[in-house]
Amino acid sequence: MTTTAAQRRAQAKVQYDAYLAACPSRQLIDRVSDKWVTLVLSALGSGPDCTGDPRPMRYSEIARVLAGVSPKMLAQTLRSLEGDGLVSRTVTATVPVTVTYELTDLGVSLHATLRQIKRWAEEHMDDVLAHRAAHARTTSA
Repeated sequence: MTTTAAQRRAQAKVQYDAYLAACPSRQLIDRVSDKWVTLVLSALGSGPDCTGDPRPMRYSEIARVLAGVSPKMLAQTLRSLEGDGLVSRTVTATVPVTVTYELTDLGVSLHATLRQIKRWAEEHMDDVLAHRAAHARTTSA
């Protein structure tokens, strides 16, 4: 029996199961779960004030938003996101050269989920800290 290209693509998608050790989607989950990846994608998706719509940002803008990120880590993170097709890098011939980073359509599709995770963490941190403290009291007693 012959299969169409669409049927073959559908069959291939079924083969992605992140619970399986050899599944390539695990690499993507590992990448996206990195704190700097999450924060870079969230910042790019919200602009420098973290409240607006996705727009291009310069490296220095991203670095200002992400307090504590080292220049090396930020550069590595942006490079990896570019390689995954989540971020595009645009170089403009000015003096000095202007480099901006922007979410691709693929990056925008992931942004909403990551933004929700960031928002959830901010809203529930007090609860988590209280549970951690209670757990520490019961395990140290």
